[in-house]
Amino acid sequence: MTTLLVIAKEPLPGRVKTRLTPPFTPYEAAALAEAALSDTLRAVAATPASRRVLVLDGAPGPWLPPGFEVVPQCAGGLDERLAAAFARCDGPALLIGMDTPQVTPDLLTVDFDGCDAYFGPARDGGFWALGLADPDPGLLRGVPMSTPSTGAVQRARLVGAGLRVRDLPCLRDVDTAPDAVAVAALAPRSRFAARLAGCTAAVSR
Repeated sequence: MTTLLVIAKEPLPGRVKTRLTPPFTPYEAAALAEAALSDTLRAVAATPASRRVLVLDGAPGPWLPPGFEVVPQCAGGLDERLAAAFARCDGPALLIGMDTPQVTPDLLTVDFDGCDAYFGPARDGGFWALGLADPDPGLLRGVPMSTPSTGAVQRARLVGAGLRVRDLPCLRDVDTAPDAVAVAALAPRSRFAARLAGCTAAVSR
């Protein structure tokens, strides 16, 4: 079975989701980040897996459900941190971030029979999921992160290595206030949607 990896930051005001401020306050942005992370971890907990690993920048909190190994992120750029996360795996692995609280166990249940990699593109040009049947950290090192072409470069890296790539649905990351509103509408029963509804920021709904 597959190892599920979640890479995340501890949801502290001023350290996470800074692009949500304004219109949200740093405390509201952190609360939204915590809700998104909680929804993500709950989806992962409900997905069949050999291991569930939280690769965390910071310390775990009450939002962490049981059944997860917690390991620290390494130093370096995001490409190095993602590569190091895969380096901890000795079998098939699927990595996701904390920015897609609308994710479901169905989306995370992958089968590498007939393919070598899974790629989940994000609407902002990045990717929300990356799965490797044979985790090779070299497939991520050097990929420019947080750019409009990140996803295209990463997918091309997989194809260029001769891997058979299976695409997952394109999802929207939560980076801005409009993203938050749109994602909450996709998952109206999520903790993220409930937290957004409780925020005091005046955003168009």
